[in-house]
Amino acid sequence: MAQADLPLGEETLMGGAFGRGGIQRHGEVVLRPYRRGGLVRFMNKGIYPSPVRFAAEFAVHHALWQSGFPTVEPLGYGWRRRYWGYEGVFLTRFATCEPWPRHWHESLEVIPNLKRLLEALCDWGLHAPDLNATNVMVRDGGEVLLLDWDRAAWDPTVRLIRYQSRLLRSLAKLGAPREIIAEIDRWQAP
Repeated sequence: MAQADLPLGEETLMGGAFGRGGIQRHGEVVLRPYRRGGLVRFMNKGIYPSPVRFAAEFAVHHALWQSGFPTVEPLGYGWRRRYWGYEGVFLTRFATCEPWPRHWHESLEVIPNLKRLLEALCDWGLHAPDLNATNVMVRDGGEVLLLDWDRAAWDPTVRLIRYQSRLLRSLAKLGAPREIIAEIDRWQAP
């Protein structure tokens, strides 16, 4: 999608996104640059060997959206050559929701909805290794949308315990209330 085709509005930085930063909103379009995490980020903030990773995330995200899975609408991705590789950006439509850590108080509604969505991902055989508490977006009433399908892959062996383990690490790191951690820790596979 060429930049001229995008319905861009005024730029707004989306502060407090709990992630690696740089997320911008232009009208109804959200741009999320690809950024590296872990120790690699100190040597290489956002250069990737090829744009294949960006295309793979879009393919998974688009398949989920088309199936009716609760996520934000994917619009596309873009990339450009930079130094020895490629920089990328992922585009979605803006959705009125906020990261779960801002809604710990609604967790009684969020947790059962989240478990149902993660069980659906397991039934479909989709493993999303980066899925953490900050990628759980909440609307009023505890409705949940899931974000960030980077490095997600179809894996028929994926089980709820893998998502549960990742989520528990994320919740501990974010300082989630003990009641939330205890509730997620009690999950059992269906």
